[in-house]
Amino acid sequence: MPDDFWHDLAPEPGETRRDPREAARGAMTPELPKRFYTCATAEPHPHGGFVLALDGRPAKTPGKRPLAAPTRAAGDALAAEWEGQGERIDPGTMPLTRILNSALDGVATAMEPVAAEIVKYAGSDLLCYRAGDPEALVAAQNAAWDPVLASTRERLGARFLLAEGVMYVEQPRETLEAIAARVSRETEPVALAALSVMTTITGSALIALAVADGALTADDAWHAAHVDELHQERVWGADAIALERRAGRRREFDAAVLLYGEAG
Repeated sequence: MPDDFWHDLAPEPGETRRDPREAARGAMTPELPKRFYTCATAEPHPHGGFVLALDGRPAKTPGKRPLAAPTRAAGDALAAEWEGQGERIDPGTMPLTRILNSALDGVATAMEPVAAEIVKYAGSDLLCYRAGDPEALVAAQNAAWDPVLASTRERLGARFLLAEGVMYVEQPRETLEAIAARVSRETEPVALAALSVMTTITGSALIALAVADGALTADDAWHAAHVDELHQERVWGADAIALERRAGRRREFDAAVLLYGEAG
Protein backbone atom coordinates (compact mmCIF):
# COMPACT_ATOMS: atom_id res chain seq x y z
CA MET A 1 0.00 0.00 0.00
CA PRO A 2 1.53 3.37 -0.96
CA ASP A 3 2.76 5.41 2.01
CA ASP A 4 0.59 8.37 1.04
CA PHE A 5 -2.60 6.35 0.54
CA TRP A 6 -4.22 7.10 3.89
CA HIS A 7 -3.06 10.71 3.60
CA ASP A 8 -4.98 10.94 0.34
CA LEU A 9 -8.13 9.74 2.09
CA ALA A 10 -7.81 12.25 4.92
CA PRO A 11 -8.99 15.88 4.66
CA GLU A 12 -6.37 18.57 4.32
CA PRO A 13 -5.59 20.40 7.60
CA GLY A 14 -7.17 23.63 6.39
CA GLU A 15 -10.21 22.03 4.83
CA THR A 16 -12.53 22.92 7.71
CA ARG A 17 -11.79 26.60 7.12
CA ARG A 18 -13.08 26.59 3.55
CA ASP A 19 -16.18 28.45 2.54
CA PRO A 20 -19.16 26.20 3.43
CA ARG A 21 -20.57 26.42 -0.08
CA GLU A 22 -17.23 25.38 -1.57
CA ALA A 23 -16.99 22.52 0.92
CA ALA A 24 -20.50 21.36 -0.01
CA ARG A 25 -19.67 21.37 -3.69
CA GLY A 26 -16.46 19.46 -3.01
CA ALA A 27 -18.32 16.88 -0.95
CA MET A 28 -20.61 16.19 -3.89
CA THR A 29 -17.68 15.29 -6.15
CA PRO A 30 -14.90 13.95 -3.89
CA GLU A 31 -11.50 13.16 -5.35
CA LEU A 32 -11.05 9.51 -4.48
CA PRO A 33 -7.68 7.72 -4.75
CA LYS A 34 -7.18 5.39 -7.68
CA ARG A 35 -7.14 1.67 -7.14
CA PHE A 36 -3.47 0.62 -7.12
CA TYR A 37 -3.80 -3.16 -6.76
CA THR A 38 -5.33 -6.05 -8.69
CA CYS A 39 -6.16 -8.62 -6.03
CA ALA A 40 -7.14 -8.44 -2.33
CA THR A 41 -6.88 -11.48 -0.07
CA ALA A 42 -6.70 -12.30 3.64
CA GLU A 43 -3.54 -14.12 4.71
CA PRO A 44 -2.61 -15.65 8.11
CA HIS A 45 -0.53 -13.28 10.22
CA PRO A 46 2.40 -14.64 12.27
CA HIS A 47 1.09 -12.97 15.42
CA GLY A 48 -2.51 -14.10 14.96
CA GLY A 49 -5.45 -13.05 12.85
CA PHE A 50 -5.57 -12.53 9.12
CA VAL A 51 -3.91 -9.58 7.47
CA LEU A 52 -5.19 -7.87 4.33
CA ALA A 53 -2.84 -8.52 1.41
CA LEU A 54 -2.97 -6.40 -1.73
CA ASP A 55 -1.28 -8.20 -4.62
CA GLY A 56 0.40 -10.32 -1.97
CA ARG A 57 1.80 -7.37 0.02
CA PRO A 58 0.55 -6.96 3.62
CA ALA A 59 -1.52 -3.79 4.06
CA LYS A 60 -1.06 -1.47 7.01
CA THR A 61 -3.25 0.88 9.00
CA PRO A 62 -2.62 4.64 8.99
CA GLY A 63 -0.51 4.02 12.10
CA LYS A 64 1.64 1.53 10.16
CA ARG A 65 0.27 -1.52 11.98
CA PRO A 66 -0.75 -4.65 10.06
CA LEU A 67 -4.34 -4.27 8.89
CA ALA A 68 -5.55 -7.55 10.32
CA ALA A 69 -8.91 -9.07 11.21
CA PRO A 70 -9.32 -11.51 14.12
CA THR A 71 -10.63 -14.52 12.15
CA ARG A 72 -10.67 -15.99 8.67
CA ALA A 73 -14.33 -15.01 8.20
CA ALA A 74 -13.66 -11.40 9.19
CA GLY A 75 -10.48 -11.35 7.10
CA ASP A 76 -12.33 -12.59 4.03
CA ALA A 77 -15.01 -9.94 4.55
CA LEU A 78 -12.30 -7.28 4.85
CA ALA A 79 -10.65 -8.48 1.66
CA ALA A 80 -14.03 -8.46 -0.09
CA GLU A 81 -14.38 -4.74 0.71
CA TRP A 82 -11.11 -4.06 -1.10
CA GLU A 83 -11.77 -6.53 -3.88
CA GLY A 84 -15.14 -4.87 -4.52
CA GLN A 85 -13.65 -1.42 -5.20
CA GLY A 86 -13.77 -0.06 -8.73
CA GLU A 87 -11.26 2.17 -10.47
CA ARG A 88 -11.22 4.40 -7.39
CA ILE A 89 -11.28 3.51 -3.70
CA ASP A 90 -14.26 4.82 -1.74
CA PRO A 91 -13.76 4.67 2.06
CA GLY A 92 -17.50 5.20 2.48
CA THR A 93 -18.05 1.66 1.24
CA MET A 94 -15.44 0.13 3.57
CA PRO A 95 -16.87 0.03 7.12
CA LEU A 96 -14.83 -3.00 8.19
CA THR A 97 -11.63 -1.24 7.18
CA ARG A 98 -12.56 1.91 9.09
CA ILE A 99 -13.51 0.04 12.26
CA LEU A 100 -10.35 -2.07 12.20
CA ASN A 101 -8.18 0.99 11.62
CA SER A 102 -9.83 2.65 14.61
CA ALA A 103 -9.46 -0.45 16.77
CA LEU A 104 -5.81 -1.10 15.95
CA ASP A 105 -4.55 2.48 15.92
CA GLY A 106 -6.80 4.13 18.48
CA VAL A 107 -8.86 1.91 20.74
CA ALA A 108 -5.97 -0.45 21.49
CA THR A 109 -4.20 2.36 23.36
CA ALA A 110 -7.32 3.97 24.85
CA MET A 111 -9.44 1.10 26.13
CA GLU A 112 -10.58 2.81 29.34
CA PRO A 113 -11.75 6.09 27.72
CA VAL A 114 -13.63 4.20 25.01
CA ALA A 115 -15.32 1.99 27.61
CA ALA A 116 -16.19 5.06 29.69
CA GLU A 117 -17.81 6.69 26.66
CA ILE A 118 -20.08 3.66 26.21
CA VAL A 119 -21.11 3.86 29.86
CA LYS A 120 -21.76 7.58 29.38
CA TYR A 121 -24.24 6.73 26.60
CA ALA A 122 -26.05 4.47 29.05
CA GLY A 123 -26.41 7.44 31.38
CA SER A 124 -28.68 9.13 28.86
CA ASP A 125 -29.74 6.14 26.81
CA LEU A 126 -32.22 6.44 23.95
CA LEU A 127 -34.47 3.81 25.54
CA CYS A 128 -35.06 5.89 28.66
CA TYR A 129 -36.67 8.90 26.96
CA ARG A 130 -40.25 8.24 25.93
CA ALA A 131 -42.85 10.13 23.97
CA GLY A 132 -46.06 11.16 25.71
CA ASP A 133 -48.00 11.05 22.46
CA PRO A 134 -49.20 10.18 19.87
CA GLU A 135 -50.53 6.85 21.03
CA ALA A 136 -49.09 4.95 18.07
CA LEU A 137 -45.56 6.16 18.82
CA VAL A 138 -45.90 5.43 22.54
CA ALA A 139 -47.01 1.90 21.72
CA ALA A 140 -44.17 1.40 19.23
CA GLN A 141 -41.55 2.58 21.72
CA ASN A 142 -42.95 0.35 24.45
CA ALA A 143 -43.02 -2.68 22.18
CA ALA A 144 -39.44 -2.23 20.96
CA TRP A 145 -37.74 -0.84 24.06
CA ASP A 146 -39.38 -2.44 27.10
CA PRO A 147 -38.05 -5.95 26.28
CA VAL A 148 -34.49 -4.55 25.98
CA LEU A 149 -34.78 -2.87 29.38
CA ALA A 150 -36.18 -6.06 30.90
CA SER A 151 -33.38 -8.12 29.38
CA THR A 152 -30.77 -5.66 30.68
CA ARG A 153 -32.26 -5.95 34.16
CA GLU A 154 -32.20 -9.74 34.00
CA ARG A 155 -28.70 -10.06 32.49
CA LEU A 156 -26.87 -7.30 34.32
CA GLY A 157 -29.04 -6.36 37.29
CA ALA A 158 -29.29 -2.81 35.94
CA ARG A 159 -32.59 -0.97 36.48
CA PHE A 160 -33.09 2.20 34.46
CA LEU A 161 -35.37 5.14 35.21
CA LEU A 162 -37.57 6.45 32.42
CA ALA A 163 -38.56 10.00 31.52
CA GLU A 164 -41.17 11.51 29.25
CA GLY A 165 -39.82 13.93 26.70
CA VAL A 166 -36.24 15.22 26.75
CA MET A 167 -35.95 16.22 30.41
CA TYR A 168 -32.74 14.61 31.71
CA VAL A 169 -33.12 11.87 34.30
CA GLU A 170 -30.09 10.80 36.31
CA GLN A 171 -29.64 7.05 36.47
CA PRO A 172 -28.82 5.32 39.80
CA ARG A 173 -25.12 4.94 40.52
CA GLU A 174 -25.45 1.17 40.91
CA THR A 175 -27.12 0.96 37.49
CA LEU A 176 -24.22 2.62 35.71
CA GLU A 177 -21.75 0.60 37.75
CA ALA A 178 -23.43 -2.56 36.48
CA ILE A 179 -23.09 -1.34 32.90
CA ALA A 180 -19.45 -0.39 33.51
CA ALA A 181 -18.76 -3.86 34.89
CA ARG A 182 -20.22 -5.44 31.76
CA VAL A 183 -18.27 -3.18 29.40
CA SER A 184 -15.06 -3.85 31.32
CA ARG A 185 -15.27 -7.48 30.20
CA GLU A 186 -14.32 -6.33 26.70
CA THR A 187 -10.56 -6.80 26.65
CA GLU A 188 -10.04 -7.07 22.89
CA PRO A 189 -9.65 -3.74 21.03
CA VAL A 190 -11.61 -4.93 17.99
CA ALA A 191 -14.54 -6.08 20.12
CA LEU A 192 -14.58 -2.84 22.12
CA ALA A 193 -14.33 -0.75 18.94
CA ALA A 194 -17.23 -2.69 17.43
CA LEU A 195 -19.30 -2.25 20.59
CA SER A 196 -18.56 1.48 20.51
CA VAL A 197 -19.69 1.74 16.89
CA MET A 198 -22.91 -0.13 17.65
CA THR A 199 -23.54 2.24 20.57
CA THR A 200 -22.94 5.48 18.70
CA ILE A 201 -24.90 4.44 15.62
CA THR A 202 -27.97 3.35 17.59
CA GLY A 203 -27.64 5.99 20.30
CA SER A 204 -28.07 3.24 22.85
CA ALA A 205 -25.52 1.34 24.91
CA LEU A 206 -28.34 -0.96 26.01
CA ILE A 207 -29.20 -1.95 22.45
CA ALA A 208 -25.52 -2.50 21.66
CA LEU A 209 -24.95 -4.65 24.74
CA ALA A 210 -28.10 -6.66 24.02
CA VAL A 211 -26.72 -7.48 20.58
CA ALA A 212 -23.30 -8.28 22.04
CA ASP A 213 -24.88 -10.64 24.59
CA GLY A 214 -27.05 -12.39 22.02
CA ALA A 215 -30.25 -11.03 23.58
CA LEU A 216 -31.23 -9.07 20.47
CA THR A 217 -30.77 -9.78 16.77
CA ALA A 218 -29.17 -7.20 14.51
CA ASP A 219 -32.48 -6.66 12.71
CA ASP A 220 -34.45 -6.18 15.93
CA ALA A 221 -31.74 -3.86 17.25
CA TRP A 222 -31.87 -1.75 14.11
CA HIS A 223 -35.65 -1.50 14.35
CA ALA A 224 -35.47 -0.53 18.02
CA ALA A 225 -32.95 2.20 17.27
CA HIS A 226 -35.20 3.74 14.62
CA VAL A 227 -38.66 3.53 16.15
CA ASP A 228 -39.08 7.31 16.05
CA GLU A 229 -37.85 7.63 12.44
CA LEU A 230 -40.07 4.79 11.27
CA HIS A 231 -43.08 6.40 12.95
CA GLN A 232 -42.38 9.71 11.22
CA GLU A 233 -42.10 7.93 7.88
CA ARG A 234 -45.46 6.26 8.39
CA VAL A 235 -47.01 9.66 9.07
CA TRP A 236 -45.20 11.87 6.55
CA GLY A 237 -43.68 9.44 4.08
CA ALA A 238 -40.07 8.43 3.47
CA ASP A 239 -37.34 10.76 2.24
CA ALA A 240 -34.95 9.28 -0.31
CA ILE A 241 -31.88 11.02 1.08
CA ALA A 242 -32.72 9.97 4.63
CA LEU A 243 -33.19 6.38 3.48
CA GLU A 244 -29.82 6.42 1.73
CA ARG A 245 -28.10 7.76 4.83
CA ARG A 246 -29.78 5.17 7.01
CA ALA A 247 -28.68 2.42 4.63
CA GLY A 248 -25.09 3.64 5.00
CA ARG A 249 -25.38 3.56 8.78
CA ARG A 250 -26.83 0.07 8.57
CA ARG A 251 -23.79 -1.14 6.66
CA GLU A 252 -21.57 0.32 9.38
CA PHE A 253 -23.71 -1.29 12.07
CA ASP A 254 -23.64 -4.70 10.37
CA ALA A 255 -19.87 -4.47 10.02
CA ALA A 256 -19.59 -3.77 13.75
CA VAL A 257 -21.86 -6.72 14.57
CA LEU A 258 -19.75 -8.99 12.39
CA LEU A 259 -16.48 -7.86 13.94
CA TYR A 260 -17.82 -8.13 17.48
CA GLY A 261 -18.97 -11.68 16.85
CA GLU A 262 -15.62 -12.67 15.36
CA ALA A 263 -13.49 -10.88 17.98
CA GLY A 264 -15.46 -12.03 21.02
